[in-house]
Amino acid sequence: MVGPLDLFADVRDLLELGGPVVRILLGAAFLLWVLIIERWLYCTRELPRMIDRIQAQWDARTDHSSWYARQVKRKLVSEATRQIRGHLGLIKALVALASLLGLLGTVTGMIQVFDVMATLGTGNARAMASGVSAATIPTMAGMVVSISGLYPILWLEKKLATETSKLNDHMITH
Repeated sequence: MVGPLDLFADVRDLLELGGPVVRILLGAAFLLWVLIIERWLYCTRELPRMIDRIQAQWDARTDHSSWYARQVKRKLVSEATRQIRGHLGLIKALVALASLLGLLGTVTGMIQVFDVMATLGTGNARAMASGVSAATIPTMAGMVVSISGLYPILWLEKKLATETSKLNDHMITH
């Protein structure tokens, strides 16, 4: 059985082998998941209260059909959409950035391989293998971070569309 100390040693080894790009990826992954958790908490706790507040504000109006009422409705829905989106753009950017950072790690690792080949020739396979390792670890880490962020983005986009649609529907029927 793997203990917590073994897990930390494995993470430390991964950070050492992957170089500075993996350290940057770790920071990006941390920020990504902090933002995802914040949006999830917002959608499960605060969003229902906000939707109820906006619906009550709309229902309190006596005029629902004039041009002015339609503008008020657009404003309410627009504000709700902005609040629901929150940091979604930053989350998407971090997902894209993670794969690009992985690619950067590939390039820097391959530069190490070519540097070893230029210095020692092609006969030193062990020295070249360390560069190939340094190239593949950031690539893998970048892909893991990117792929792990895709499902939450899809969930948040669906939640945004669903809640905005429900809010619009409520304001049309009332």
